[in-house]
Amino acid sequence: MKPKILTTLELPKQTLDILEKYFIVEGGQDLVKDRNKLLSMLGDKVGLLTAPHIKVDSELFDHAPNLMVVSTYSVGFDHIDVDEATKRGIYVGYTPGVLSDCVAEVTWALILSTYKRISEAERIVRARKWVKGIYKEPLGRDLKGKTLGIIGLGRIGRRVAEIGRCFGMRVVYYDIVKPPDAEKLDFEYCDLDTLLKISDVVSIHVPLLKETYHLIDESKLRLMKKDAIIVNTSRGAVIDEKALIRALKEGWIMGAGLDVFEQEPLPLDSELLDMENVVLSPHRGSASIETREAMLNLAVNNLISVLRGQKPPALLNPDVMKVRPLDKTKVLQE
Repeated sequence: MKPKILTTLELPKQTLDILEKYFIVEGGQDLVKDRNKLLSMLGDKVGLLTAPHIKVDSELFDHAPNLMVVSTYSVGFDHIDVDEATKRGIYVGYTPGVLSDCVAEVTWALILSTYKRISEAERIVRARKWVKGIYKEPLGRDLKGKTLGIIGLGRIGRRVAEIGRCFGMRVVYYDIVKPPDAEKLDFEYCDLDTLLKISDVVSIHVPLLKETYHLIDESKLRLMKKDAIIVNTSRGAVIDEKALIRALKEGWIMGAGLDVFEQEPLPLDSELLDMENVVLSPHRGSASIETREAMLNLAVNNLISVLRGQKPPALLNPDVMKVRPLDKTKVLQE
């Protein structure tokens, strides 16, 4: 009998066909709204293919005594208790790299829309207020010669920085760990406070960890220039959203471009929804056909590799191999 896996994704037929060669595949997107059902289905599953919409924690692991691998369809992993997974010998796969270009492109879409005030202008046209002699343009700003501040110079942050140079921008960056090739980079390192003080555009690219929760709070926002913007395509809770709303209302900064929020979906009573100086996007940094396909392929390969007794292409917790060696995860025959 084939081993069983559970998915919380709505899988395309070609992906499902691949998985069903090796496994009995159960589940689907309906499990997102029914955690009790999800937990009840985990007992005999050796693998879980999921995404950030599911909290993968001790409670889930308690219901999954046979689980050997969790593969998430994302580069973010704040929905997974990775330390607990490692203790229990559960491999965690994720999808870095394949979405870097796409997220960088979305970041720049938000930068341009916010800094050039494109969304504001578009709303004027749709409201039929583009009338000769009456229409007053919302003036944006030029990027050339301005300073781009990158918080987190990983794959995505680096790509955003490279594009910034193409616009003729000076690029500065802050990261907890300096990249090994820092000396070769044509970007300037500075501490976080300095970056916020000198940057015209601030772009955030860090994972959500204890150390980065509310990294940008009221004190940090007050350091920024009044004509600067901040863009976030990482995780919502990296910014103190209440402080950001106040900053936008009181004019501490010019605007914000946000693809992520502290609570998702964004609550219908959020003050952000009524602000003209904010560009909003529903957490779709990786939302392109090509990127989502590549992410899903990598997530599937991570899962299959572990259950073949092989190291997955993108393993988040390599220390797990000390707890459960790969020869103990092999449930698939070649």
